[in-house]
Amino acid sequence: MGNIPSDHPRYTSLLLRDRLISGIQNGITSQHGLIAHGRGESFDYLLSERSLPTANQAARAAAAHITLAKNPVISVNGNSAALVPAEIVTLSELTGAAVEVNLFHRTEKRIESIISHLNSHGASNVKGISATSLIPGISHDRAKVAPDGLYAADVVLVPLEDGDRAEAFNKMGKTTLVIDLNPLSRSSQLATVPIIDNITRAIPNIISHFENISHLSPKELMDITINFDREAALEESERVIRNGINKL
Repeated sequence: MGNIPSDHPRYTSLLLRDRLISGIQNGITSQHGLIAHGRGESFDYLLSERSLPTANQAARAAAAHITLAKNPVISVNGNSAALVPAEIVTLSELTGAAVEVNLFHRTEKRIESIISHLNSHGASNVKGISATSLIPGISHDRAKVAPDGLYAADVVLVPLEDGDRAEAFNKMGKTTLVIDLNPLSRSSQLATVPIIDNITRAIPNIISHFENISHLSPKELMDITINFDREAALEESERVIRNGINKL
């Protein structure tokens, strides 16, 4: 971050950019990830860089789905590993969800680098190296998944936009919890629970909600999932992006 002071109005944004640059230098993030992050950052700026009420409700619904799941899995790509590695590990440890590295620009070296990076933040048994199963309907490397990980999952947390894989997971009967700042993206539109928020806020919000609801009965948890209005979540975020945060 050089000499940029912490009270700089764009400090948080600059910090996240710095994490991604570091991710590239360490073989975690692809250069293409910078473009994806820049696009997401523009949406976040329009959302006034805060979690909307429906994003918070979506995070609560996601926590309920994960709590109810028999085999929840957190899918990790280069950007998410660079931006929120500690938070991903915390969520995994609290919920018992497995973590699997799954990449579009896949190399074994990148997979190993990301797993090593997550391990340095306390993770253990991260999946992704042994990806011997294939997701039907996907022709690129993200089709390659662990048979006891993403392939067997009943609930998948998909950080950051990934429309074709979200669609494929849906066709496999999986519950998809998607974090994406663009409410009009295919991943958001297809998600069981679209969390229209920055991953740096969404993951901590899911953790907080899990801690608050993990004691609830299965029926109470199911009620949370049923009562979440995904259409309202998408509509509110689109309205704010189009009209401005002051129209809330």
